Amino acid sequence: MTDLLTSIQAALGLPHTPIPFTATGALPSAFAVTDLASASIAAAGQAISELLQQQTGRLPGLEVDRRLASFWFSSSIRPVGWSVPPLWDPIAGDYAARDGWIRLHTNAPHHRAAAESVLGACVDRAAVASKVEQWAKSDLEQAVVDAGGCAAEMRTWEQWQMHPQGHAVNAEPLIQFSHHGSANTQPWQGSVAQPLAGIKVLDLTRVLAGPVASRFLAGLGADVLRIDPPTWNEPGVVPEMTLGKRCARLDLHDNADRRVFEHLLKDADILLHGYRTDALEGLGYGVNERQKLAPGLIDVSLNAYGWSGPWQNRRGFDSLVQMSSGIADAGMHWKHAEKPTPLPVQALDHATGYLMAASAITLLARRLGSGRGGSARLSLARTATLLIEQGPGPVQTLRAEDENDQGVLIEQTPWGPAHRLHVPLKITGTPVQWAIAAAELGSHRAQWW
Repeated sequence: MTDLLTSIQAALGLPHTPIPFTATGALPSAFAVTDLASASIAAAGQAISELLQQQTGRLPGLEVDRRLASFWFSSSIRPVGWSVPPLWDPIAGDYAARDGWIRLHTNAPHHRAAAESVLGACVDRAAVASKVEQWAKSDLEQAVVDAGGCAAEMRTWEQWQMHPQGHAVNAEPLIQFSHHGSANTQPWQGSVAQPLAGIKVLDLTRVLAGPVASRFLAGLGADVLRIDPPTWNEPGVVPEMTLGKRCARLDLHDNADRRVFEHLLKDADILLHGYRTDALEGLGYGVNERQKLAPGLIDVSLNAYGWSGPWQNRRGFDSLVQMSSGIADAGMHWKHAEKPTPLPVQALDHATGYLMAASAITLLARRLGSGRGGSARLSLARTATLLIEQGPGPVQTLRAEDENDQGVLIEQTPWGPAHRLHVPLKITGTPVQWAIAAAELGSHRAQWW
């Protein structure tokens, strides 16, 4: 735990201050998943604490509950009388190829269509399995990727280190900060109770890391506006990830919607985006254009496989990075299993999300001091390296969740009432809480309050 937190603090430029962690136990895994959850949430809390000290002269205390942190890395919502839709498409998952294992990610309709363009129509998992077993895993991975889909063969950590992309991303810093000359001298409008009040966050991210970041920022008072394309949906995670946000839709290929987007970006303090490296550039919103539209912008982005190397523009998700980087292979050997064994939660997504939030807050504190904007770039694969190099974690079992872990307030969502788990992070004088219930995508207008 100490090594993980110290590494993250160093990456963020935060003081190496000890932070108290409560509760015992850990999620069962070959890796220190609970330690990663606790350390990443602690770092986001420390970033807010440092901002508050900068603005008020007083440094709030922090505390992180390891057990609740572990639960939040799975889900925080507890529906009352209804159920969250399934997270996975029916044919998404791991399959045995001719020479090993491969994972297909087919949650988005166009990603499933890409896989089926290679394999043929797949009515169920059995049909997929019979087709996949005829392929060599590397050939199938490349074919699906070339078709615009998402797939990853299972590699060992040693193989990943020798792979050109593994070699490239492992050499990158955990967080790549840069600063630019454009200025924004807006003073701090927050308070101890709501440190991010008055901060406008334009969120272009989708499952899962970016939405974790914007959810955390919303819990500290930021005005978060999430923008999705006209037809995008992710029903399995929307009730979890839209908490505290307003959600609108824009088509950035439509001239009228582009004007709306540019107006929103002009007034934004923080932009979160998780597009592939070249995607915004292709839409005409590259780095230089964003800085011209929004002087002093805090620009925080992530991708799957890193910002250098041959895969920097490759589509990817947490589960695929776990396959590529050796995590699923190590889990299989740890569990003495016969198939890939991923982490018990999508920890790369969640941890990277809290690191994105911490990066945004750190850059905001710097802007409040200098007036200058800046950017931060993170990747799921680099977070994977952090976790792998930490090694095994504690082996104690977490105490099972019970009703005392849930807040008493009822959240009235479009799907029905729900409870939320208590927040794992305590900041003295600064409650992490949300004024807006989770909502359907596209349920709000594309405008700032």
